[in-house]
Amino acid sequence: MKITPDDLDALALGSVFLATGGGGDPYIPKLISQRALEEFGPAEIIAPEELNDDAFVCAIGSVGAPTVSLELLPSIDEAANTLSAFEDHLSKRVDAVAAFEIGGGNSLIPLVAASAKGIPMLDGDGMARALPEAQMMTYAMAGIAPTPSIAYDYCGKVAHFDCPDPLQYEALIRQHAVDHGGMITTAEHPMSGIACKSAIIPGTLSFALELGRVLEANRGPAEQISPILSETFAGSIYGDCAMVYSGKVVQKSSSVVNGYDVGTAIIEPIDSTGPSMSITIKNEYLLAKVGGDVIASVPDLIVIVDSETSLPVNAERLGYGQRVSVFVIECPKVFQTPDALKIVGPSYFGFDHSYTPFSGNK
Repeated sequence: MKITPDDLDALALGSVFLATGGGGDPYIPKLISQRALEEFGPAEIIAPEELNDDAFVCAIGSVGAPTVSLELLPSIDEAANTLSAFEDHLSKRVDAVAAFEIGGGNSLIPLVAASAKGIPMLDGDGMARALPEAQMMTYAMAGIAPTPSIAYDYCGKVAHFDCPDPLQYEALIRQHAVDHGGMITTAEHPMSGIACKSAIIPGTLSFALELGRVLEANRGPAEQISPILSETFAGSIYGDCAMVYSGKVVQKSSSVVNGYDVGTAIIEPIDSTGPSMSITIKNEYLLAKVGGDVIASVPDLIVIVDSETSLPVNAERLGYGQRVSVFVIECPKVFQTPDALKIVGPSYFGFDHSYTPFSGNK
């Protein structure tokens, strides 16, 4: 499969839906991707099983608070320069790149690097959504060390990291992002082809493209597209998908804390009767409660869309007065194991409830 400029609108749209509010706003990365694909040619997308076992692969993407990405704009060269610096540091050529997460702008950055460097991008990622911390990638869960890695900032300065512990690496790379403008590009998690095949979540890029095309073809009220989305997700690695709430945003507060966008949003019914929904945010929408009852929580996907157009709304663009609808999608089974839930479950984020997989039949 090849990704051309004609695919970018759908790919960005599907990726934003799966980003659960995070992953970075895709508008600028989409423009950069378009320019890269026009200049360097279509990006080749390959399934993980097509990799040679001895291929050399790394993950590439942005690290920082998504709000910053609206102001600190990347250049067309940033992704390719990051990858080149990584290759120079290791004295080794990268054969293919993978995404951190199939969410928002971070799903497009590897595409730019792949096109510019003339190498394939893998149809897969490490999260099947967006999540805020590096150790939450399936690469780390599979035991692949995050380093050696490099970080590339907006001034073109390169920093090298050598820290095999994922939790310590997350703290180091996050602080580096804070100290260098709030947003950096990193190349990390170097791995062989055989290791990548066992660690990556396959098929998520092509699913994001399919989902985006569904959203493009069915723009309109959220109630109208709900059964269509349910059918689309039914044939995927995800579980049930259903709309759980509609209303208007009556409160939104957020701030950048230690390199993350942290905040809350309150949604009330349009007629102001009935309980409100609260959304807890840490880059992504992590917890949804109605009247004090938990409706959905990480690692399931909480997605907010415009009620009239069904277009997904990033957390940094969610604002007072918007009329929105909330969808929940059960996460892939890989995140529902006891070991995974220690890293991505509600308790990790300080929520005082256990994880229950979302079911649209509730």
